[in-house]
Amino acid sequence: MFHKRSLLKRCFLLLAPLVLIFLFNEVLIYYLVIFPCSWPEKNLTNIMILADTHLLGIRNGHWFDKLRREWQMYRSFQSAMTLLQPNAVFFLGDIFDEGQWSSEKELQTYAKRFDSLFYVNKNVTRVIVIGNHDVGFHYAIRPDNLDRFASQFGVSKTVEHFTLNGNHFVVINSMAMERDGCRLCAEAEREILKMGKMFSCTLSFDEKTCLKKFDQPYSRPILLQHFPLYRESDEICESFPDLAPPDIIKEKFRERWECLSKESTDFLLDQLNPRAAFGGHVHFGCRRGWKNFYEYTVPSFSW
Repeated sequence: MFHKRSLLKRCFLLLAPLVLIFLFNEVLIYYLVIFPCSWPEKNLTNIMILADTHLLGIRNGHWFDKLRREWQMYRSFQSAMTLLQPNAVFFLGDIFDEGQWSSEKELQTYAKRFDSLFYVNKNVTRVIVIGNHDVGFHYAIRPDNLDRFASQFGVSKTVEHFTLNGNHFVVINSMAMERDGCRLCAEAEREILKMGKMFSCTLSFDEKTCLKKFDQPYSRPILLQHFPLYRESDEICESFPDLAPPDIIKEKFRERWECLSKESTDFLLDQLNPRAAFGGHVHFGCRRGWKNFYEYTVPSFSW
């Protein structure tokens, strides 16, 4: 009897430190890191913005790597939600890594896992932007795949407008900004032109030229999309957390691949006159000053 108690005590002394180490490194550490963070001011609309979660699918990636990444993203996200309690959460595209190849059943499985990892309460506004890994680059988008993704998450296939506490937001499918005359791009351009007219009429309503306006008072909109606006490289970025490393920051961007084309960027800025723009896609952070607004590229939440 004494020997059994001694053995149990020894096992406890061996396992207890391991359990404490695990709890600290896999649970408590997230709260300790996030706890010093706070919102800049009170009585404002507080929004958490993430990009490129890239949840791995059934084709690529090792199961242990998938498990490790998803656990870390889950703990980071839920710890931040508990401590910071934002009014809204925006996901700027590429929520999946293999969405472009997924069947209807696979997409439902991926979506269920995404909803579990990035669960938000019903009183928190969740906005999802379409990314190229979700539906494919412009040349690879299949209508049925785009329809499934849009239906699954209740998002527009092209352009969408919404307001949050009096702030206007415009959500754009970057892959629909090719401006090559395809059906998807033509629809997106029509929506942007119509939206630009609505903003103009909301700012200054003219009965002769305006048929309708937004219900909320005018303010310059905030753009949400997956691709950054046009830039030659990340060298133009100001000092910012998670900037690209020196060997990558000088790499030239390809229009329509790493960023929107200059033509599409000029079109958006001319029609919408935004006061801020947010994107992701390149996996590194960037803050860029335009003539009358700042653009932020959000670094990847995964890799």
